[in-house]
Amino acid sequence: MNNRRKVLSFLGASSLLPMLGDVKADNFPSKSIRLIVPYPPGGGSDTFARVIAPKLSEALGQQFIVDNRPGAATIIGAEFVAKAPADGYTLLLGDNSTYAVNSSLYKKLPYSPMVDFAPISLTAKFSLLLVVNPSMPVNKLSEFVAYAKARPKQINFASPGAGSPHHLAMELLADRAGIQMTHVPYKGGAPAAQDLLAGVIPAMVLDYATAAQHVQTGKLRALAALSDKRLDQMKELPTVAESGYPGFEAWAWQGIVVPAKTPEDIVQRLNAEMVKVALDKDVQAKILEIGGEFKSSTPSAMMSYMRSETDKWAKIIKEANISID
Repeated sequence: MNNRRKVLSFLGASSLLPMLGDVKADNFPSKSIRLIVPYPPGGGSDTFARVIAPKLSEALGQQFIVDNRPGAATIIGAEFVAKAPADGYTLLLGDNSTYAVNSSLYKKLPYSPMVDFAPISLTAKFSLLLVVNPSMPVNKLSEFVAYAKARPKQINFASPGAGSPHHLAMELLADRAGIQMTHVPYKGGAPAAQDLLAGVIPAMVLDYATAAQHVQTGKLRALAALSDKRLDQMKELPTVAESGYPGFEAWAWQGIVVPAKTPEDIVQRLNAEMVKVALDKDVQAKILEIGGEFKSSTPSAMMSYMRSETDKWAKIIKEANISID
């Protein structure tokens, strides 16, 4: 009789397990949430995270903690989140490298963007500009292309590192324009920009936030915006697309994910709050100040974008023979 009661008790408890799962999701969140930023404090990703964290804390009723885990082209932070419990309490603010580039750059990656993560939402796109040192005798993109074509592999261009959005955007331009240049990778954007300003390197793709002040003072010359439309802050600057290369588009972009197998209702709750934050005028203004455009998406739209960007950059990485390993 006692054994029979134990069996019935176990079966009763087992039947409640799905309900307990639902209760857990319904009560989400019941503790603080960590947003993993795979970059050091002070950069664009960190700034973005610290702009949205207070708004998400207010909306969700729990503290939203920004946790910087930099290193290895975002791999350290991404692996940490991929292996975290799938309960919605550990989020990742990744970017191009995390979701679309690393899988082609590295032979062995300790996470799979498409398998180990459940997308929450795309977040911000950051505008990129093609800029040159004023000593370079070009004033528009067509002149830059002609200058480079006349000097195959003689024009050096800088980037914050091999496989960075800045590097790949220039490789994409070279591919579309049919020019050959020499890539000079730096350990970060700051030293690359310093050598560009000093004239050590003649050309570079730079994010708007870094380039704008130097373009305005004449220390750098902007030739084109790499976005799909002209920037509100630089209406006079044409895009690469309207300068003879239709369909050209390259951004530094971000998105937020959670570990795969996170309950769907938690994913949808986080997405709903992200959509609200994206519409906040104060948030929009602050992101615009650093050259970003904050537009949320559905989880499925983010997954589709990750796939299309992976295919796009895999082709460029293969053709340019870029490898980190």
